[in-house]
Amino acid sequence: MRTPSNSILAYIQAKDGNRPHLMAHAFAEDATLAMAVNSGAITFPPSTVGRDNIADVLVRRFGQTYENIYTFCLAVPPKNQESVFSCDWLVAMTEKESRAVRVGCGRYDWAFAEESHLAQGLAITIEAMQTLPANVVDAVMEWVSVLPYPWCSADAVIAGAPAIEGLDAVLAYIALKGR
Repeated sequence: MRTPSNSILAYIQAKDGNRPHLMAHAFAEDATLAMAVNSGAITFPPSTVGRDNIADVLVRRFGQTYENIYTFCLAVPPKNQESVFSCDWLVAMTEKESRAVRVGCGRYDWAFAEESHLAQGLAITIEAMQTLPANVVDAVMEWVSVLPYPWCSADAVIAGAPAIEGLDAVLAYIALKGR
């Protein structure tokens, strides 16, 4: 039986692994995506309609630019029958071309179809997106690769964070929201 938790996991596996075919296990065919970007470090269209178009934005085009992607939901997975679910998130990745490291955070607001539990709507808010030099890739990837994936507590994120200049905005947001 499909659950909201399964749908979120399918989305994360699709995005992080550049597997657009998994979006059929995450989103209803007529799903909507709304993006609010509160950081000038990354851009997305403000709204997208349809699973295939969402896959283009969040998987195909994203995967052309980024690799080594780790996305974490900073919450306990939703219960089986929830129709809405919200959580904070953390992402770490590298830019394919420059090899710079990106670390960002924000909020997911999900709405699920009652019968299928596929996402009918997703609103993604990007609160912070930091660009770090390529020479910190090992420290950042070592940090995120040992975190519980994809469901992780804010405390675990903060406890294992490397002391790298430029992570302050991300860690401050997570610390504030994790309380």
